[in-house]
This record gives sequence, C-alpha cells and structure tokens, in this order.
Amino acid sequence: MTDGAPEVPIRTPDQRLRVFVSSTLKELEPERRAARAAIEGLHLAPVMFELGARPHPPQQLYRAYLEQSDVFVGIYWEHYGWIAPAEEISGLEDEYRLAPRHMPKLIYLKQPAEREERLTELLNRIRDDDTASYTPFTTTEQLAELIEGDLATLLAERFDAARVGARPVVEEAPALAPEHIPVPYTESVGREQEVATLLDWLGDRTQRVITLVGPGGIGKSRLAIEVARSAGQSFDRVTFVQLEYVAEPVDVLPAIARELGVRDSGDRPLSEQLGVARAGRRDLIVLDSFEHVLSAASDVMSLLNELPDATFLVTSRARLRIRGERVFDVEPLGLPPDPARASVESISEAPAVRLFLNRARAADPRFEVTAENAEGVARICLALEGVPLAIELAAARIRALTPAAMLGRLDRMLPLLVTAARDIPERQRTIQATVEWSIDLLSPEARALFVRLGVFAGDFSLDAVEAISADAPWAADLLGPLLELVDGSLLRLHADDGVPVYSMLVPVREIASARFALEPDAAAVRRAHGEHYLQLAGEIGPLLQGPTQAGALTRLEAERDNLRAAYRHMIAEGEVDAVALAVWRLFLYWWIRGEFPEAKAWMEDVLHAGVPLRDHTRAIALGLTSWVSLLQPGAQVDLGPIEWSLALFHAVGDKLGEGGALTALAIACTAMTPPDFERAEGLQRRALELVTPDEHPTFAGLFRDALGNLVLSKGDVDQAIEIFEGLLEDARRQEDVFIESITLANLGWARLAHGEARPDIFVRDLELSLRLGNEDGVGYALEGLAACAAAVGDIDRAGALFGAAETVRIRTGLVDQRSNVTYLPIVERILASDRAAEFQSARERGRRMPRRAALDFALAATQATAEAGVGATPT
Repeated sequence: MTDGAPEVPIRTPDQRLRVFVSSTLKELEPERRAARAAIEGLHLAPVMFELGARPHPPQQLYRAYLEQSDVFVGIYWEHYGWIAPAEEISGLEDEYRLAPRHMPKLIYLKQPAEREERLTELLNRIRDDDTASYTPFTTTEQLAELIEGDLATLLAERFDAARVGARPVVEEAPALAPEHIPVPYTESVGREQEVATLLDWLGDRTQRVITLVGPGGIGKSRLAIEVARSAGQSFDRVTFVQLEYVAEPVDVLPAIARELGVRDSGDRPLSEQLGVARAGRRDLIVLDSFEHVLSAASDVMSLLNELPDATFLVTSRARLRIRGERVFDVEPLGLPPDPARASVESISEAPAVRLFLNRARAADPRFEVTAENAEGVARICLALEGVPLAIELAAARIRALTPAAMLGRLDRMLPLLVTAARDIPERQRTIQATVEWSIDLLSPEARALFVRLGVFAGDFSLDAVEAISADAPWAADLLGPLLELVDGSLLRLHADDGVPVYSMLVPVREIASARFALEPDAAAVRRAHGEHYLQLAGEIGPLLQGPTQAGALTRLEAERDNLRAAYRHMIAEGEVDAVALAVWRLFLYWWIRGEFPEAKAWMEDVLHAGVPLRDHTRAIALGLTSWVSLLQPGAQVDLGPIEWSLALFHAVGDKLGEGGALTALAIACTAMTPPDFERAEGLQRRALELVTPDEHPTFAGLFRDALGNLVLSKGDVDQAIEIFEGLLEDARRQEDVFIESITLANLGWARLAHGEARPDIFVRDLELSLRLGNEDGVGYALEGLAACAAAVGDIDRAGALFGAAETVRIRTGLVDQRSNVTYLPIVERILASDRAAEFQSARERGRRMPRRAALDFALAATQATAEAGVGATPT
C-alpha cells in the first residue's frame, strides 16, 4: 500500500454492497418489488424481510442485518406498522433508529397519503435528521427510477471520496447482474470456504461441468444459489433451472430452454437451437436436483458441444458420469468439539451450531446458546451429523422443547428410524429420520394435511390447499395445521404479487409425495387438484385484461408447474373438454409469456385423445393449434383447420372464439402468395362487429390492431395511424399494458412509413414488454429502434440493434415471422449500399451483446437517434 493513501476496503466478488430496505409489508408490496429490482439492477444485494418472517421481525435479527448493510432505504406511505406486545414503537421506527448514524439513508414517501399520526411524527424526525435524504414519489416506476439514480449517485460519490490519494486501476465489470436465481428464504451459514472453492473452480474455463453431490437436505441447492449469486460478474448470464418438478428426462432440455427464454421452433434439435441462441455467450447454467433425470446427462453432453462458452453447475445426489465432470462432495456443516470439554465460545463458533442458533432465533428471538444449554445444542448437532436440513427442522421446535428435551427425543427416534431403512446411505437416513421425526411431532390434522400436500407439483397457494382439503374433517380449521407446518419448517411461505405462496424443500416434498401415493383418497385428491386449476383458469382469465393484467400474469407464473401437472392429468383422465376450455381462457397468458407451443401441444393431445369431443372443444383445439402454426417459422399456411374452427365457433355461439378465428383467417390470407388483402379486411371487420370493448377490451383491442396492420399493409398509412392512435388512447384509459405495448410497436412502424423516425415510441414499447415479460415484444421494439437509427443514417447503431433483435428472435424461436416484412427491406437496402461492411460488423457485435448490455444500448439509442433528426425517411 502506498504511504499516505487511505485504507479503502476491498470487497471480494461475494461481498456485494447490501441495501437494507425498510417498509411495511402489505400496503407497499408493489413498491418493495420495484425497490428489489432497482437494487439488483445495480448489482447490489437487497436485504428485505418478507412474509416468511414473523409480522414483527425480531430486533436481534434486523439489528444483525443492519450491521451487515451499507445503505438504508426507507419506503413509507400511510401506516406506522404493528407494535409488538411489550414494545413502545413499531418495527418500522425501530429499524430506522437502529441504523448507524454514519450509514447513508435514502427515504422515499409515497404521495398522496392519509398518514397515521405516529408515522407523521416519525417522518418529522427523519426530515430533521441531517443524515437522511427525503424524496416523494407517486408510482412504482418513479420509485424504481429514484432508487436507481440515488444509489448510483451515492456510490459514485463514495467511490470518488475513497480513491482520493490513490490511483487504482479499475476494470469495467460486465453489465449484467446475476439473473434468474431463486431468492433464498434464509441466510447462508457456515459455507464460506465451499463458496470460495467453487468460485475458484468456476474461474477455470476448462472446468465445464461441476457437480455438487450429496444426499437430500445436505444443502446442495442452497450452496448452488450462493455460488450462482456470487459468480454473476464473471458470466454474461446466470440461469438457474429447477428440475425438481421436471417429470421425465426428455423434459430437461425444454426446461433449460424455457429458463433461457429460447422457444422450441421444432425445425431442428433443441440443443442446436440453444447453441445458436447463446452463441458467443459466457453462460453459467445451474441445473438443480438432477438425480431423478440422470439419463438426461447425454443431453448435457450435447449442450457442452453446442455451447462451448457455457459452464454447468449441477446439484445431484449422484454424479452424472460424463466426460469432463468435476465432482464436489458437499459435506455436512462443521461440528462442535466434545461438549464435555469445550467452552461455550468454541461450541458457538462451530458452523452447525451457528446454523442451529440462526434458525432457532427465527422461531424464538429470545433464544441464546448459554452455559446451561450449550452442551445440549452441541449434542443435537452431533446427533444430526451436521446435516443442515436436519438441524433446521430440529431448531424449529425450540419454542416447544428445550435443547435437553429435544435431545432426549432425538436419542430415542433416530436409532429407530435409521434402522428401518438400511439400504439408504447413512446421512440420507439421518435426514429422512429427522423429517419423519418432525412429522411425528405434528398434530394428527397437520400430519394429514402434510400427506395431501404431496399432490402438488410446485409452489401452491392457500386457495389450492383449501381445494384439495375441502372434504377433510379438519378443513374447517385449515389455517391451524397449515401454520403448524410452517412453524415446523416443513412448509415455507413467501409472497407472490401479494398472494401467499407455499413451497417445500425437495427432501420434504419427496416424503410428502411418497406418503400421498399410499393415501387411500389419492385419486379423489388428485381430481380435486385438477379441478381447482381448471377453475383457476376461469377466475384468472378475465383478469388478464386491463389493470389487473400484471397481477394475473404473476399469479399464473407462480403456479405454472401445477397448471401443467393438472392439465396433463385431466387429459389422461379423459376430461378433454374442461382442459380445452381452461387453456382457451388463459389464451393471453400463453401469448404474453411465450408459452403458445406448450398450449398447442396440449390441444394436439386433446384432438388425438380418442374420446368424443364437443364442438366447442374441437373449435378451441383447432383454432389454437392453427393460430400458433401461423406464428411459427416456416409453417405452410393451411386455411382448412382455421375455417373449420370458425364454423364450429359460430355453430356453438362463441362470439369471442369466432372473432379470434376470423382474425387468424385474416392473418393467413395476408400470408398467402399473393396476399388476399380484400378478403382479409372483410374478415377482420366482421371480427370487430362480434366483440365489444365493454365485454372483452383486450380482444377487441387485438382485433382493431390487426385491422390497422391490414390497412398499413395495403399502403393507407394515414388511416393506419388514425386506428393505432385511437387504440392507444383507449388502451391507456383501460390500463391495458399488453394492448398499449403492441399498439406502440405498430404505431412506430406506421410513423416510419410516414417518414418519421420516432424511437421514443419503440422505447416505451420496450419498457412495457419487459414489464410484462413478453420476449416477442422485446424483439419488435429492438427492430423498431434499429429502423429508426437506419432512417437517420446511423448505420453502426442500426446494425448493432438489428443484431440484438435477431438474437432475441433466435431465442424465442420466431426467426422467420411476419415482422421481417417490416424491416427486411431496410436491411436489404443497406446491404446493397457502400456501407454494407460497416453494417455487418455492427450487426455481428449486436448479436454477441449480453442481454442487459443490449437493452441498455437500446435505451441509450433513443436520445442519439432523436438528436440526429426527426422526419427522415428510411435509408
């Protein structure tokens, strides 16, 4: 270190700056999500209490979190927060008081508000505090922008201050934070050395497949999450693929493709499509819970060949046994020394004891390792062999049992349960025994509920639990046994768009599933499960239109695995009519989230189920499969199935379905050679007469949008602009983000045809598409921005944006779609000019851009294109 230079702490990659977020939970749930996204977008770590914690987090817990945090963010609105018994202030105020005075504090106030008196008093004190900034906001979007801007400014100022007197060499980090990684429910304890070793292995590019091997409950998944979160800066993208819900080995590649956002076009092997989509990308792909799909290891080998720059981190109970695999044995946590001779301090330092203390405090904040109980805690950890899941389950009982009492029960239960399954590895027997022990401590009602929960294929909501328990004698008091399972760590609770969602760890789920398979009422419960998710489609379907759209999408995404399992089961049971109707009701979900190919596969199963079909069912199956075929690359236009579905929809009196079939037929007419625009426009205007905005606002908008496209294709630009601008106004009034997004894309192209380059229109489309999770919309927006750049002569920017758009299209599997009609003439003209080489070089650069870098580049392109001139015609 240079003499006189200040000591600046240097953080290793696993020590990202932590931002503590303080707010009430229920009233500010959307704002909390926006804050988390903004913080993670800056590669920082948000520290937040969610529904998995008690309503009033223990003071010791959030004090510890505050001590490990670097920045305090407070988000306040109307409520002061809950005051716990024997406390005088709420957790909200306590968190602010406990934040160190030197810690930067960013305070955000939601307006307008009718605030509780005590919150107003707190805010007055904060306003007078010269260590805190104080900013009002009105929308979640504005809050996200404020947090991102304030944190960026704060970090820049701190960095400048820290480097005074020193001249460090700083290399720019990749502009991509770790994405698609599950948020851990609990803090990682005792795995620091393992994380460091695995990060070192990942840094060696010759290590292509690293497999974390160990029994269930040893902590493989939690370790993989920690490594993935820390490794993000070394990779263009980190993708976490949870395989515990994947039923068959053949479904592994599709699961990887879904998480990478690559849609299977069906025209070549999926591994090749993934290779094309991720070419040149340095990917870290985490495959979690691989043990039940081990025969898919050959697919991993094929991906190794197709993705030469990718690294795979796999968790499994058995090694994959493929070339190049490096195995990391995940060991139990470090155990305490002999408690008869060790001090309380040395016992407390052992990783296994640290985990026990951490989880015990979550159940009882008053718990401490003391001279009186240290030996009991140590012997519990020794008896459980340092297995994390076993320790967590035991610690969860600390409110009901002292360590000594707990140890006495374990001493009796473990030998009995372990000897019952001699063919299971010793550590696995310990985990199974501990889970069984935890189950046996439950009330009869909670045990019965636990068995029924084995029907679920993924995370599930309270409504779903109520549905499968409706006929049980204990169903009237369902919350009691449900909370008992949560308290016993057999269930985990988190929030998804304000809806409580439950999940199980893999070893716990396996035991629940095994017990459920032996349940006498299993068939009835499975049917109740299927009927619930059929009914859910009817409830959520209407909410996919208008202001409830985003919440409905999030809800369906949370229970996607159960939707799949339920619909497959019901088709196998012959309930094809009900499944077809449910899939039809969720039409907008499949479209927005790019899941049309899967919905199409179900409808093909319905058509070939070998059972009599109602006319409405056949209309839906034919209509949906033919509609999807129109979107897929290289598909031949066959009017027969569309016309058949149109006739059937008309016969059964389904006006919405008839309008959809008319629209599909109109699109098919425009895709013919030569296009039949006259017939297409007549069909589309008939569709508009069938569906009113009052009944089905989103579908009415889609039909109007299709008419605008037809008019534009015919060359009537002014009328097309008039249609799109009117539709845009209606969409904003109805708060329909999806219609606003696709209308913006079409309006942007109409303006280009009119001689106006309007990148601001496509930027707004890009923002909305990202908010919806609509990858097709992202592709349309990037294409539009590229065309705008070309219109003002910025060929380098146009090439890079076209290249980035092509990467999105390859990933989504829609390379040869109709949008090529809009931008291909522009590309062809540039390639025929003397600037072709410049364009191609930039295009290749755009294809190689990491996703986040491409999005940042696209957003930055707006001002540059606008400054270059508005009103130019395409080159």
